[in-house]
Amino acid sequence: MLRRTFMAAAAALAITAGAALADEARPAIVFDIGGKFDKSFNESMFNGAEKFKAETGIAYGEFEIAQEAQREQAIRNFADQGYSPIIAAGFAQAAAVEKVAKEYPDLKFAIVDMVVDLPNVQSIVFKENEGSYLVGLLAGMASKSGKVGFVGGMDIPLIRKFGCGYALGVKAARPDAVIFQNMTGDTGAAWNDPVKGGEIAKGQMAQGADVIYAAAGATGLGVLQAAADGGALSIGVDANQNHLHPGKVLTSMLKRVDVAVYNVMKGGNAGFKPGIQALGLAEDGVGVAMDDNNKPLITPEMLAAVETAKAAIIAGTIKVHDYTQDNTCPVQ
Repeated sequence: MLRRTFMAAAAALAITAGAALADEARPAIVFDIGGKFDKSFNESMFNGAEKFKAETGIAYGEFEIAQEAQREQAIRNFADQGYSPIIAAGFAQAAAVEKVAKEYPDLKFAIVDMVVDLPNVQSIVFKENEGSYLVGLLAGMASKSGKVGFVGGMDIPLIRKFGCGYALGVKAARPDAVIFQNMTGDTGAAWNDPVKGGEIAKGQMAQGADVIYAAAGATGLGVLQAAADGGALSIGVDANQNHLHPGKVLTSMLKRVDVAVYNVMKGGNAGFKPGIQALGLAEDGVGVAMDDNNKPLITPEMLAAVETAKAAIIAGTIKVHDYTQDNTCPVQ
């Protein structure tokens, strides 16, 4: 009798364990062009995946895209091996995610920075315009020349969204400010060209810009370097880049893709939530980096202005225009 009871309990335990394993994440992540150590978008996603791995002990699959044609192949390879959820970094992977997700309806997929409307896909987008408004406010207050710059990566509506939010923040602080905006290119290579980023930044500084915001992936590293060398202040993006040039990076616009990736992996298959998640200031999805590296650059008045604007945006009394809604910006 005792033996039968023990065997029944063991069988029940095995069934429960099997169900748990079926629900447990076996995640994978496909990084976009620029690589997982771009110190920006991809690296922030990598940090989220590493946090998941450190906490759970569960390894994840990973692949770094080197060229456009690899996107679908990488996602499909992970699907063939049964990885789930599979997370794709960046808007450019949308077509590949959509195609593969349709062919593997029992697997879970997630994409950051684009919407794929399928029942097994979670689409994570951010209100970059809100965070960019705050760093623009700081740029307008910090500028001595009244001229500031913006260097974008690939010329797409998403990056124009960063630039527009930034311009609105600059003008809120300094209505007479002059804003220079340049994009790096119109292909994926625009995310990984720090030399060109530096050249654009130097051109803006030659016109008088003394604060430059880079929203360009690894290309932005060249912008930050050129600004530091040329005596201007820079603004980083996505990850906290203040430490790259301490005392010369005014702040960084944080885009918490690390948190998004961690949450998808942690949720696994059982906790997976398809649909759209839009993360802004209210959701702590975007923000402004403050630490010891930029503390000497931020006055109490600047800090107070940011906190006031943040509260007003969350409350809805300040509405930051979203360029992607109509492909226009109220200011240039």
